[in-house]
Amino acid sequence: MSSTTDKIKGTANEAIGKAKQGIGEATGSERLEGEGALQEAKGHGQKAVGNAKDAAKEAVNRAAEAANRKL
Repeated sequence: MSSTTDKIKGTANEAIGKAKQGIGEATGSERLEGEGALQEAKGHGQKAVGNAKDAAKEAVNRAAEAANRKL
């Protein structure tokens, strides 16, 4: 999965998770609140994976540019 896809899915999961938590609070459903919290946390994790992929890609590109300059 690309870093952009990870970030998009992460953002979606965060939003859905927050919505579930809000609905759970409004209806008094602890189960729905819990599901929402888990889904929001999953979204945070997905976005972190996307950011890590971007950072790794940038590091590889910088290393390749440095190697090309030395040639």
